[in-house]
Amino acid sequence: MGSPCDASILSSVKIPTIKFTKLFINGEFVDSISGKTFETIDPRTGDVIARIAEGDKEDIDLAVKAARGAFDHGSWPRLPGSERARIMMKFADLIDQNVEELAALDTIDAGKLFSMGKAVDIPQVAATLRYYAGAADKIHGDVLKMSREFHAYTLREPIGVVGHIIPWNYPSTMLLMKISPALAAGCTMVVKPAEQTPLSALYYAHLAKLAGIPNGVLNVVTGFGPTAGAAVSTHMDIDAVSFTGSPEVGRKVMKAAAESNLKVVSLELGGKSPLIIFDDADVDVAAQLALTGIVYNKGEICVASSRVYVQEGIYDEVVKKLVEKAKAWVVGDPFDPEVQQGPQVDKKQFERILSYIEHGKREGATLLTGGKPLGRKGYYIEPTIFTDFKEEMLIAKDEIFGPVMALAKFKTIEEAIARANNSRYGLAAGIVTKDLNVANTVSRSIRAGTIWINCYFAFDNDCPVGGYKISGFGSDLGLEGLYKYLHVKSVVTPIYNTPWL
Repeated sequence: MGSPCDASILSSVKIPTIKFTKLFINGEFVDSISGKTFETIDPRTGDVIARIAEGDKEDIDLAVKAARGAFDHGSWPRLPGSERARIMMKFADLIDQNVEELAALDTIDAGKLFSMGKAVDIPQVAATLRYYAGAADKIHGDVLKMSREFHAYTLREPIGVVGHIIPWNYPSTMLLMKISPALAAGCTMVVKPAEQTPLSALYYAHLAKLAGIPNGVLNVVTGFGPTAGAAVSTHMDIDAVSFTGSPEVGRKVMKAAAESNLKVVSLELGGKSPLIIFDDADVDVAAQLALTGIVYNKGEICVASSRVYVQEGIYDEVVKKLVEKAKAWVVGDPFDPEVQQGPQVDKKQFERILSYIEHGKREGATLLTGGKPLGRKGYYIEPTIFTDFKEEMLIAKDEIFGPVMALAKFKTIEEAIARANNSRYGLAAGIVTKDLNVANTVSRSIRAGTIWINCYFAFDNDCPVGGYKISGFGSDLGLEGLYKYLHVKSVVTPIYNTPWL
């Protein structure tokens, strides 16, 4: 399983100097009004990395005032889309130039693999910026065919000041997934990063200023959900809020939006995603997809395939392969290029995952492999697989957000569909089969926002992601992710003596 926090690895890695620890408001790094700070912790060791300015309602007020001024009177919404695109492209270039430092910040703050950050996460956020930069000068409405003597057309106009509340599992990816389309649309914004992972958001704010994004357009207020996050949701001068996190907090965001100014709300609230493996699947490929689907990013991913259903004909073979692969999976220091899984984000999440493992044992599921913490320090957990679970068990109902798989056998396609849909979540699902008819039937029957057939985690900037049921509503990525930051306005004028309508 690897050796967490090997001293030789830690000593060989150049940890970046923490350059930005203050709030970013109206183009400047400033202390919080209260002067309070909070600790951000390295999950590899449990040690303090830095103290970060703790923003509160008063700081959110200042940030919103800056964003409102930049929207109502500033240049950003009024620039040609091509000019916004040029600045966004420069922002992306600056991200590319600082890829190693940004990846290292997410590693020490969130426990993410440094090698994956450098090769995938950070280059991908630059690509997301470029994708939406390419859309910035292609925002247009339609000319309408009226039934009476009127000429009419629609405009797509920026929604205004947006509040983004960012989760901790993908600090860079989720930040750029939200701010990129909002910037392309011409919006201004206030970002509240997760208190567990504030470091990279502040660095991106610095790069945005260097790129030429005007003061007040992008503001970053670090702080806690019940204070700074709540202030975003309730603020009367924020026009829309985009939140990714838990259903419990999502309900609070929605209630706050309703009780304030009825701001537009977009929610992505996690999942309990099923992966269905049929008898005709390649056993090795299926087992690898299933394991990667739950241990990738240490299971801290909203679309993790935490419920795996295997048809009875290959069930025993898949189980054997899964156990082999899980035991060979290397858990350890995320700066080590040989390591495949780093530590959970913090002590609270670490203890939460371990408590769910204990629930699984008590409720009668069979612990096939894993289930224990690793190492003397830091927040490492073995890849864990349960079998013989029932849908009413907590390990099958709740989003654990850790490397814990619930594995079960099924007989028929109808049983697989019924069990896959027996969840209050509906974010994603996977299907492994060589039968196109089975793939078509199952993909249309599962109530989830994204279905992957013979693949998993197949994200792309042009492919929208969003949820059904309590997984939320509103999409990120693709043009759908842009349109949620745009209002549609209809403009109608009479036409007289026209030869045709």
